[in-house]
Amino acid sequence: MSNWVRSKKWYRRTMDHSLLDIIPRPFRRRTCRVSLTIFARALLNFLGLALLLPVLVLILDTESIRTNRYLAAAYEWGGFADQRSFALAVCGTVVAVVVLKSLLGLALYKAERNYIYDLYAYMSHRLYVEYRNRGLTFIKGSNSAVLARNVNVVCLTFVTGILMPLATIASEATLFLLLFSGLALYNAAAAGLILVIFLPAAWSYYALVRNRLDRYGEIENRAHREKARTVIETFRGYPDIEINNAFPQMLRSFDRAMDDVVRTRSKQATIGLLPQMFTEVGLCAGMAVLVVASLGSEGGQMRLLFGVFAVAALRLMPSVRNVMSAWTSLKYNRYTIDILREADLEHADPTVDADTARMPLRREIAVRRLSFRFEDAAEETLHDFSLTIRKGERIGIRGASGAGKTTLFNLLLGFYAPTSGQIAVDGEPLTAANRRRWQNTVGYVSQNVFIADSTFLANVALGCPEAEIDRERAARALEAARLKEFVDGLPRGMDTPIGECGCRLSGGQRQRIGIARALYKQADVLFFDEATSSLDSRTEEEVNRSIAELSDENKELTIIVIAHRDSSLDYCDRVITIGT
Repeated sequence: MSNWVRSKKWYRRTMDHSLLDIIPRPFRRRTCRVSLTIFARALLNFLGLALLLPVLVLILDTESIRTNRYLAAAYEWGGFADQRSFALAVCGTVVAVVVLKSLLGLALYKAERNYIYDLYAYMSHRLYVEYRNRGLTFIKGSNSAVLARNVNVVCLTFVTGILMPLATIASEATLFLLLFSGLALYNAAAAGLILVIFLPAAWSYYALVRNRLDRYGEIENRAHREKARTVIETFRGYPDIEINNAFPQMLRSFDRAMDDVVRTRSKQATIGLLPQMFTEVGLCAGMAVLVVASLGSEGGQMRLLFGVFAVAALRLMPSVRNVMSAWTSLKYNRYTIDILREADLEHADPTVDADTARMPLRREIAVRRLSFRFEDAAEETLHDFSLTIRKGERIGIRGASGAGKTTLFNLLLGFYAPTSGQIAVDGEPLTAANRRRWQNTVGYVSQNVFIADSTFLANVALGCPEAEIDRERAARALEAARLKEFVDGLPRGMDTPIGECGCRLSGGQRQRIGIARALYKQADVLFFDEATSSLDSRTEEEVNRSIAELSDENKELTIIVIAHRDSSLDYCDRVITIGT
């Protein structure tokens, strides 16, 4: 299959399906209105050039006031006394209309840009929500650097590197057709020369770069993702990387990706200069043809033809160059279409369940013949598992690695949906419809407690707007988690920044923040997933003692704990072993 056929098929597929599918429905009607502004701007640009013709005619042919029927009619209609006053009136009118045209064009351009960036904001927001709504299984199976780049960069690249170039092509192509048609009516020879010069230039440019741009865009996208992954992993795993002297290898990976970016950007920048080169060569060639043709011919007529060609060519040259550059951008950034098409934002659920209602635990959590298997797994992680947890109980869960302890927690927390079986809270099955209400009722402390790069107060009241935080409740939560004395000793108390990922805290303090967070939330059920496994024995004992004291102080509080060490489950009423 020829490259031309492949390119034509890609363009048809992109225009007929991908873009229409990618642009969200709320923006489609606005897209039609913006399309009209694009053509309106093309008409205004054509008008601006057409207004220069009377001035050009007056300059190149002073007798045109009498010989040109349009100028003669305007001269007579205006009742001018001499040619000088008529020329000044024509020039003044042209300047006024061009100023008005420019202001109107600026307003239309602003409307187009508002549409473009409103669409970017909408798509980026929706993609962010869509990735979150896909759930824990999707997030764990994806690269966080890639997801972040898609949300933050790909949406912007799509609107600026695909939609804006398409608008440019539509506008400039319309202007080209209008100018060419008007020029053909005025002087067929000049129009023919324009066609002979610019079409071969555009085709030569297309033939030279058509197979390279797609590849360059994909290479750069992969390189940026590799760079982001390397940087994130370097800082996230700093201690292990330093101890194992792995940074030189990480740096080599970073440099390889950077080399790919620099190399492709350099090539793309070179290609970006080609449109100007091709159009300038074409313009010089056209003028040379006119100069040769004018030898031995009548001077006045050839001067007028030369002037008309020069004005038209000088205005058409940026149009042709802009079309070439826009086509380059389309090819270079086409990878964004595939990414956004896969996201399927049109059919994605844009809702975020912000319900603050609770699903309080009054009697028991019943796990009935629960089974779960990951999509890519050959065997079930959990099979026919049953358990009843009564309100106020302290339940310990243990088992070998891979036995399904954390999977059970993720099912109980509503992150996973069972393959079969059921989880019921006071007889009400846990489903996607009531999951948010259940999650509003529980607290969760993992082995690696999430710490936002913010203050102690914001981390304890995670998710609560700053103006709505109950500082007294936060203080009580910190005191119950045995952190208040430490926090009070800080320069700014609860308003002291913690640092990214809690870098200024010990392991035990991070776990206690997780406990304080659950207490501030006033959770009915606390889930501890290996919460003390990474702590030293003394700190682990202190945290476990804190959990036991919490339970003793609040007999209504239900606690479910996963732990490898039996000593961490000593305070539990029952211990369930999984995988036996």
